[in-house]
Order: sequence, then structure tokens, then C-alpha cells
Amino acid sequence: MFEFLQYQVEDVMTPDPVTVTPQTHLRELEALFESHDFNGVPVVGGDHHLRGVVTKYDLLRAFAFSTRSIVPHYDEIMEQTAESVMTPDPITVEPDMPLSRLLQLLLERHNKSFPVTHENRLVGIVAREDVLKALRRATQHGEVGP
Repeated sequence: MFEFLQYQVEDVMTPDPVTVTPQTHLRELEALFESHDFNGVPVVGGDHHLRGVVTKYDLLRAFAFSTRSIVPHYDEIMEQTAESVMTPDPITVEPDMPLSRLLQLLLERHNKSFPVTHENRLVGIVAREDVLKALRRATQHGEVGP
């Protein structure tokens, strides 16, 4: 377990994750979620600048009943953009954050993943599964590093 304390986010993150742009239509986003079984995707502008995150929950929220529309029109909603439903300025983590701190953040925030940024540029994504794999690896006999 001692090895786990030496790990940093960059040791377990997925570098260069799949992203969408603010102009990506919800129809494309739904197909991406379906084909990759992602829960969320970073939304990036030019130069990998992180603009937000859009999740399956955000996609579902687009269909919420409102005073404007009692029965949402599926095709119209699916033409909306990621920017219209994304969470702007999400909580991010740095590549050099200790994994023990990330574990605490995951538990406190109930997030499934966090974008990894350096100088507000997206460099990766780190998820619960990555932390669980690192914990398992750290408890194996003879493991020296990440």
C-alpha cells in the first residue's frame, strides 16, 4: 500500500482523451456515449483549452419538462449543442496531484472522473477505475513503482 502514496495522477490518467467541441450536436454526443460507454466527455475549444464537461446526466437534463415544452421534441433537442448542456469550468486536477488526494476528491465530490489540465489545457482524464487499478497494483507483492 505504501507505493500508492507515491503515485500521482499522471501515473494513471488516460492521456489525450476523446473530446468534443462546444458545437458538437447532442445527437453526436449520444452516439459517442453509446459507442464508448463513457459517462462524460471534456468539451474543448481551440488549442485544447478546456471549456467544460458534458455527461450523460447533462444529456438527460436536456429532456426535462419545462414551461416552454411539456413534451420535448426529440429531434429538436438532439440538434442542440454540447455547449448548451455542458457544465462550464469543471473542477480539474493537475498531473502532479498525489493520487491519495485525488481519492479524497473523488469521495468528497462523488465524481466519476476529473479532467486533468496543465495551464488550463486538457492533458488527460482520470477516473475512479484508474484509482482502483492503482490501489490493486500497489498491494501486489514486488511492485516497485507505477
